[in-house]
Amino acid sequence: MSDLVDVVVYGSSGRMGQAVVRTILESDKARLSCALVRPGSGLADEPLDRVFGTQQRVVDFSTALDPDVPCDVLVDFSGPHAFDAALALAVERRSAFVSGTTGLRDEQRAALDRAAQTIPVLWAANFSLGVAMLLRVAKRIGAALPDWDCEILEMHHGRKQDAPSGTALALGEAVAESRGSTLPERAVFARIDRTGPRQPGEIGFAVLRGGDVAGEHTVLFSTAGERLEITHRAASRDIFARGALAAALWIAHREPRVYSIDEVLSPGGV
Repeated sequence: MSDLVDVVVYGSSGRMGQAVVRTILESDKARLSCALVRPGSGLADEPLDRVFGTQQRVVDFSTALDPDVPCDVLVDFSGPHAFDAALALAVERRSAFVSGTTGLRDEQRAALDRAAQTIPVLWAANFSLGVAMLLRVAKRIGAALPDWDCEILEMHHGRKQDAPSGTALALGEAVAESRGSTLPERAVFARIDRTGPRQPGEIGFAVLRGGDVAGEHTVLFSTAGERLEITHRAASRDIFARGALAAALWIAHREPRVYSIDEVLSPGGV
């Protein structure tokens, strides 16, 4: 019996999906069982060696996954339009589910909670282990300095679909929670044509887009006479792929419930 973790990648034609596939192929702890792409993708039914250097084939995810294909973990980097089918497949196969799909609706988040009754589930806006630490630190600072102003700045490449990024929102949620509030109560996403001073407790967001920036996030805390900034810069998507694989290896065969990327950082994690 192999000790390798069998992974199915859902959304493998996207930039993140391709990075995850490459990372799995380079791993000595995981095995790529199948790469699934959206219907109509130019990669559908292509030999993976053309793209990734292996003889396996890319499968259109409108096609039922062969029951003989092993799946310990399904890793999803598709999109909100394909997320439901990805989660349903993980539940059907009783496999662990790791997802980095952002822009989810409230009902999709609720579906994650329901799925966690039967399979282990881990969703994260960002799978960088450095960002996971940034979230942890931002939450501690928010609680320790509750009267300091908080602003969040993020920059990504010009092709990114959502704004602010899911990671920026997660950082805002962490700070708001640390102060006994919620992000909808505290978030300010635009100040154009807005008059008057900054209100106490606001969490402001600023968004930059351009070039090929993989991802930059800064959480800024300030008060009279001093300012504290913590920043994470991603040099390439490979760091997110490595984090997603670390999460997949960690969550495989665990008990059904919702897990967090922060738990992967805990002792015994990575």
